[in-house]
Amino acid sequence: MAHDLVIRDGLIVDGTGAAGFRGDVAIDGDTIAAVGKVDGTGTREINANGNAVTPGFVDLHTHFDAQAGWDPLLTPASWHGVTTALIGNCGVTFAPCKPSDQTTLAGIMETVEDIPKRAIMEGLAWDWESYGEYLDSIERLGPAINLAGLVGHCASRLYVMGEERAIEDHPTDDEVKQIADLVGRSIKEGAVGFSSNRLPGHVGPDGRSIPGTFAKPGELQAIARSVGQAKGILQFVLNYSNLADEMDLITAQAKEAGTRLLFSAPFNPGAEGDFTGYDKAITSMRADGVDVSGLTLPRSGGFLSGLKTDILFAAPAFEDLRKMDFDARLKAIRDDNFRTKLIDSARATPGIAERTSDYYYIGSADRPNYTKGREESLASIAKAAGEHPVETWLRVMDETNGEALFHVRFFNHNLNQVSEFLKADWILPGIGDAGAHVSQIMDSGWPSFLLAHWHRDEGLFNVEEAVRKMTSAQARVIGLTDRGVLAEGKRADINVIDLDRVAERQPKLVHDFPNGAPRLIQKAVGYEATVVNGAVMLEKDEHTGERAGQILRNRG
Repeated sequence: MAHDLVIRDGLIVDGTGAAGFRGDVAIDGDTIAAVGKVDGTGTREINANGNAVTPGFVDLHTHFDAQAGWDPLLTPASWHGVTTALIGNCGVTFAPCKPSDQTTLAGIMETVEDIPKRAIMEGLAWDWESYGEYLDSIERLGPAINLAGLVGHCASRLYVMGEERAIEDHPTDDEVKQIADLVGRSIKEGAVGFSSNRLPGHVGPDGRSIPGTFAKPGELQAIARSVGQAKGILQFVLNYSNLADEMDLITAQAKEAGTRLLFSAPFNPGAEGDFTGYDKAITSMRADGVDVSGLTLPRSGGFLSGLKTDILFAAPAFEDLRKMDFDARLKAIRDDNFRTKLIDSARATPGIAERTSDYYYIGSADRPNYTKGREESLASIAKAAGEHPVETWLRVMDETNGEALFHVRFFNHNLNQVSEFLKADWILPGIGDAGAHVSQIMDSGWPSFLLAHWHRDEGLFNVEEAVRKMTSAQARVIGLTDRGVLAEGKRADINVIDLDRVAERQPKLVHDFPNGAPRLIQKAVGYEATVVNGAVMLEKDEHTGERAGQILRNRG
């Protein structure tokens, strides 16, 4: 029997956690036709040569809501084995949206997620009002990977209450019903669930916390009931300074909805033996039957500081440097007088030297080093050299012709502790924020890091468990029953990976957003092939031009 595509002689890691085995995978159209020994030929065949053959990875925390409008390849996630991405996280979405609110939502996305407003306004078609129409618009662009979406609290509140009242006022009883009905309708139109953001530091252009941040339990409960009736999921970003109360709040919403709960769970050391600060709440949730999953980055998360980025030091003289383009910056730091001015300004600004204990040089090799200990921080290197940390930073920039990058950690600092957290059965890897913080952060390569560091280098997970955590475990959360597993009849989203080579590559700054706006990207090595709905989307780490991704809509 002939098949459209046959992947030969791979280590089949099927995504369930079962032991891997040598075999083949046959694909007809967008569906897996056989797994095991395939006797028939393929119109096209890929020899896996013993490399791992896995389901495509699922990334449950991205912000491709804007980028999908002008970058159908959905980079950098598609370089790292991701075949399905969940957008609409953190309560910020572009739908539902009245035409008069487009610039407001674009401004909020800019300040919360560092996606340039001008790129959003000019790069998106804005040919929708409802959430279903937004999904239709993205679908027409032909994405290279699958996208599923959450409807955001911010847009839903704004749609019902108007810009001024949505930010700080509480809705009337009638408005609560309208918001809940709108969310339910959006899920019936295809959103897989609802997202809300309770972190006060996420602010709009005017400095006020975004709509929904301080929503009262009654509003959230009404929305949760509507989400449950429409068979969607709940996603939350919390106010982590008040974690115990926040966990109680989202537990109540999950119980009200009777649905799956997903929340961002940066590692948060607790007190009195509560190892992470989440344990007691998770135990209680499970006792009450709540289906809860938390996402954490499998390495430290943080900004990238360098001469090409704007993550510079908060000293007055650095404001002058910030105004320059890269060539001018490099020339300026090589001017003795200007360099001295920068160092003196940093010395005179309290707190700068202390904060550099969270700065780590990720190196100049092809594979960035995200695993250094405190003794290798910028502060420690400077102390050993008898320099102020800013003096060391400038010296490294000079020596590397401005190419060096320092990873400025702000969560999941201690990898030894994170390794234990990752083993928790309710924790899944993620929150790389692909598509967001585009000129500040580049954590989207987390799948490659998980395989390279925690599987191959450290042996924390065997390959079967590492793959399960990135495939079937994530697909289950958003109700994807036809993806995440290599089995006959499932959708053909597949990776062929050289586990001996797989790794993140060094982040780079490019100017490929609308109007030449900058963003950080990060490629990968070790991906022999990535197949999306039966089409070979990536081969030898490079895109082929195939764009067979689908919009994965909630079907109730």
